[in-house]
Amino acid sequence: MEKLAGKVCLVTGGSSGIGLAIARAFLEEGARVAIVGRSETKLRHAAEQLSGGDRLIFYAVDVAVPDQVRTTVQRLEECWGSVEILVNNAGLNLRQRSVRELTAEAWQLLLRTNLDGAFYCIHAVLPGMLERQDGIIINISSTAGKRASPLGGAAYAASKFGMRGLGLCLAAEEKDSGIRVSNIYPGEVDTPILELRPQPVSVEQRRRILRAEDVAAAVLFVATLPPRVSVPELVIKPTAQVYI
Repeated sequence: MEKLAGKVCLVTGGSSGIGLAIARAFLEEGARVAIVGRSETKLRHAAEQLSGGDRLIFYAVDVAVPDQVRTTVQRLEECWGSVEILVNNAGLNLRQRSVRELTAEAWQLLLRTNLDGAFYCIHAVLPGMLERQDGIIINISSTAGKRASPLGGAAYAASKFGMRGLGLCLAAEEKDSGIRVSNIYPGEVDTPILELRPQPVSVEQRRRILRAEDVAAAVLFVATLPPRVSVPELVIKPTAQVYI
């Protein structure tokens, strides 16, 4: 039996990496999935890989622009109805990560995409969830959102700490509305964002860290629990990665 049969799901940053893996996992469980990202070319390529048929749709949108988010959610609602599961996965990082290297423009770029974008998506889907008194919001944060370090950089950590606070506060506010909010904190994952590390990541290191489908499995676990169950926070990391 498909665990998400007919559910309307919105996955941001869905054209590659973790977002693509989440979309695939949701489709395999019968969901209707909308993926969004900034590049229509990448989204089209992702859609070809997913082969979701009429249960898959994509929209080119920059989540850092609230009007684009609002319009996209409206289009999705007109097509399939209100969003039942939102996965805030869109995020980016830069090669120049230290405070000394950061510019005001770089700082704002990361905060707008990683944190503001999550808020805009939540704000757009929340009315439909409140009307149904049901919904799941899953924020893909990072262990950098719980344990800040130079590895992720100051701006990235600040954005992910902010996402953590956003999710926890929303969960407390809406605990009686049938809306469940989960923050998931992946450790190192072998995705395209690794290409922006200040130091190249070796093939050996890539073999030791998480894969996108590992995080997708954690997301699917949270998304398929019964309504009486809420997972406020979930840390998933490579066995070899220290977490203290």
